[in-house]
Order: sequence, then structure tokens, then C-alpha cells
Amino acid sequence: MDRRIAAVAFLAVLVACGCTMLHKPTVRSQSPEDDPAINAKLVGDMAVPTGMHAVRVEAIGLVTGLAGTGSDPGPSPQRAVLIDEMKARGVQNPNALLASKNVSLVLVQAWLRPGIQKGDRFDVEVRVPNRSQTKSLRGGYLLETRLKEMAALPDGMIHTGHEWGIAQGPVLVDPAADSNKDSLGATRGRILAGGVCLRTRRLGLVLLPEHQSVFNSSRIANAVNRRFYTFDRGIQTGVATAKTDNLIDLAVHPRYKDNVARYMAVVRSIVVEESETERMARLQRLEQHLLDPDTAPQAALQLEAIGPQAVPVLKKGLGSPSVEVQFYAAEALAYLDERDAAEPLGRIARQEPAFRVFALTALSTMNEFAAYEQLRDMLSLPSAETRYGAFRALWAMNPKDPLVAGEKITSDFGYHVLDVGGPPMIHVTRNRRPEVVIFGKDQRFATPLVLNAGNNIMITTVGPNELSVARFAVGQADQKRIVSTKVDDVLRAVVELGGTYPDVVQALQEAKAAGVLPGRFEVDALPEAGRTYQRVAAGSDSSAAVTADGPAPELFEQKGKQAGSAGKQTPAAASSEDASAANSSSKRKSSGGWLSKILPWR
Repeated sequence: MDRRIAAVAFLAVLVACGCTMLHKPTVRSQSPEDDPAINAKLVGDMAVPTGMHAVRVEAIGLVTGLAGTGSDPGPSPQRAVLIDEMKARGVQNPNALLASKNVSLVLVQAWLRPGIQKGDRFDVEVRVPNRSQTKSLRGGYLLETRLKEMAALPDGMIHTGHEWGIAQGPVLVDPAADSNKDSLGATRGRILAGGVCLRTRRLGLVLLPEHQSVFNSSRIANAVNRRFYTFDRGIQTGVATAKTDNLIDLAVHPRYKDNVARYMAVVRSIVVEESETERMARLQRLEQHLLDPDTAPQAALQLEAIGPQAVPVLKKGLGSPSVEVQFYAAEALAYLDERDAAEPLGRIARQEPAFRVFALTALSTMNEFAAYEQLRDMLSLPSAETRYGAFRALWAMNPKDPLVAGEKITSDFGYHVLDVGGPPMIHVTRNRRPEVVIFGKDQRFATPLVLNAGNNIMITTVGPNELSVARFAVGQADQKRIVSTKVDDVLRAVVELGGTYPDVVQALQEAKAAGVLPGRFEVDALPEAGRTYQRVAAGSDSSAAVTADGPAPELFEQKGKQAGSAGKQTPAAASSEDASAANSSSKRKSSGGWLSKILPWR
């Protein structure tokens, strides 16, 4: 009997303890920094990105159409590879073709950006091998070349990986490179958008070892899909797919197609799991961080990761006296397609070079007319990089918009004549997509002049207001067009006579060098990342240089940029806006890849 009483008493105590534990308060005495509702576990705490590096693809190719500046390559592994490729394509006597001075063996290389999709285009680099007798690649055309991942094994054998792309097209050589004085510059070139990607590069998340499990992989994918999804034939589809216990496949959301690095940063800022109460508490805390310039960048990313629920908090940042806070809040709002982001982003793009590249990219993602108006108004500004940056952003926003769609006077490059105000300017590119953009439709060449457009086309004066555009080629009848001195008329005549994009760029460069192109001539006048901003302390006249850090969005990436690009004006000739930006240009170095292990890049 005593045992029964003791047992009942024990059970009563146990139940009492259990009830106490079940009703234990969820909020305990702690500092705000320790509050789990604020320090929620993010995707980035459990997984790291994969696929964010550029993939190098390479090949050996053949450039034809040279004006006697090519060479017969000597015996080498490259020559053997090229001959095998030519035989596979049905060339009857490859050695006889290679002996011509009008062709040259070249090393072909390209970099595939993270998240590139099947069918996307990319730039291609071509160079002659070391010890080659080729003097210049000017006027050349790269025949179809298949690009693959390759690696040199320790035993000297070459391992070939996946075939990633096909490349071909006219070679753009620096117009200022003289084959007699600059053999290096004359024997290397680029084919803008000359490659076509054959497969999609997927991104992914790799779980850290301590978090690897099927359960965690699934719940991270679910958290990402709650924030990001697309529609496939009307069916909502999440961007994340849990593949294994440690790998999640991640598709690129269309809104971030030109800024994949930001997309991955936002994905990693998503909370894996939190209640509505915890989210509200976190929003309050993030509002405090957003209004502090030091913590605003990360706070804005987390708010963007939350999505529409964070819009009211982000809009509070627009009213901050700090330009940095205004920018980071507006940038996040733009990716959420909020109209209120347009005006501050447009203003900051005009006034602050450090944030310009990011502001223009953010505006290009919006579907709001207010963003379109901001970009359109920038087309008439004195700043070269701002007006061309706005043009590219408008094109990314809607390539079919009549304002920036241009004309198809040739399939070789984009041609755009803009009837806008501002100083007359002509802009050409050496990256991403070949295009000529003329700001101001009535620009004219000064006379007299003599210009070359490639190896076979010459432009000369025949009268005060008339020019001759003539083509002379061995074995072909001479052709001639008489046109006005309008730049538009001359360039159309060059294309009509078979001129390519490199030919047009050469003619414009020679015109600028000769002083017969009165307006401004710019090459790749693009805003850049990594510039500094002068932060003014609240209530003080002192300032400190702060770097607007972060990788350049793909929309304005400048791979292979060469210092002193042809036609690039000095800061003294540019607007004050451009002058301040010119001091922070970044430089890149190119890598030779596996081909350099056989014969080094020159």
C-alpha cells in the first residue's frame, strides 16, 4: 500500500514537472543579439555556392581572309590537331591550305560566365602561337571552331572534356595596332559574341559537412522555392531542386540573369525556417541595420531575400540622409520591382560613379515605366559611360523597344542611330555584343580625309560634301559608292560593300585619330565596380573613402579590357563625372590555359 502511495506521488511530481516544461516561456532573459528570432539560420550558414567560377574553353582554329599577313605553321602539336580537324571536315589537302599567306593557325579561348544558358552568346579571344610568323590578324575571319574544356596531363597528353560551344566570325584587332611596330597587338583579337553556348551552366548549393543530410537539403530547397520560382507553360516551378544529401541544383531566376552574383547573395540570405512572429521581429531589427551605412548592404540583401513583406521597411531607407542607405534600399526595391526605386536609382547613377554600375543594372530589371523614363533621360547626358550605360540597360530591359532596337543593316553587328540631345558621340564595343551606337543622328565627317575600313575598303574625299567609298579586292571587280559626309551614310556604304564590324571600327578610329570626326568617339565606356565613395559623417564636414564593393554585374562586365583602349578619351577631355570615374579603373590579367603549356601565349 505504501508503495502504491509512493508511486502515485512520484507520478504526480513527474506530471507536474512535465507540465512545467511544456509551458516553459519561449522568450527568456537574453540580449537582443542572442535572440533566435533575429539571428535566424540563413541558407548561407548551411551551404556554399558552386558553379560561380567562369569556365575556360579552348580550341585550335583557322583564320582566313588575311591580306598576305598569315603564315604556314611549323610542325607542332597544334598543327597536328588542326590538320586532323580539317580532314574530319572533308578538306582534301589541308597542308596546301595552311601554306597560304592568307590564313593563320590561331589559339582560340573563351570564358563561359556563371549561369550562362544554352543558346547564349559569348566573346571569343584569338591569338597566334609563340614563334608564329603571322604578322597580323586584321581582316581575318575565324572558321567554325568547336570549343571544349581541356587539360594537359603530367605525361604530356591532352585530356578533352565536354564540348561547350561553337565559335566563328570576323576578328576585331585593335585598330591602333601597327603590325610593324606592335606585332603583339596585331596578332591577337576578339570576336564579339562570336561563340554560341551549347549547354546550360547550372548553379548549385553544396551543404557544409556538418549540415549534410537529405532532410536539410530538402528544407533548404523548399526555403529557396518559397522565395524564387518561375512559370513553365503556366505551371509554377521552384528554382531549387535537392539532388542529394549535400547538393542542391539552382536555376537562375530571370530577373537576375544579368547579375548572377547578386542572385546567389540573395539566395544565401534566405532564412531556412522561421515563424511569422520571428520574421516580424527580424524585420524590426533589419530596419535598424538598414539605416546604418555600415550595415546597410547586408541588411538590404536580407530584406530583399524576405520579399514583398520587406518592402515597407526598405522604403524607409529611401528617406535616409545617407546616400549609401538610399542606394542599398533602392537597389533591393528595384529587384522587387517597386516603382519607388526608380527616382533615387536614376539620381544616384547620375551623381555617384561608385554606385552607377549597380544602379543602372537594377533599373534594367524593372518592369516599371518610371525606370524606363530615368534611363531614357540619361541618353542626353555629357557623361559617356552614363549615357551608354543607360543605353545598354534599356536594351537589357527590352531589346525590341524602338528607341534602342536599332537596324539590321547587317547580321554582323548591332547598328543604332539615336535622335537624342547632348554632345555628339559615337560608341563602339570590344565586349559582350558588337554594336555601333551613334548619339546624335546628323554627325558628319570633316574633309578632306583618307580612311581605311579593313584591308579592302577605302574612304576618300571627292568633293566638299561628298565621299567615295570603294572596295578593291584581288580577283574581284572594283566597287564604289558616292555618299554624303554624314557618318550614317558612310557606314551604310561600308557595310553594303561587304565591310564587317572590325572594318567599321577601324574607319571610325582612323577618323578620330586624323581629327576628321568632330564628335566624341568612345570604346567600351562602361561603368565599373570597385570604385570609392566619399562618406560624409553625420553632423561633420569630414569624409572617408568607402569602396562600393561587389563584383561587376554581367551586364557591364569587361573581360579582356585593355588599358588605353582605342579612342578612349583622357579624363581631361571627359566630363567631370567621367574624370572621377576614370581614376578607379580595374585591370584584368588573362590566363593562357592548357594551350600555353604546349606553346605559351605571346
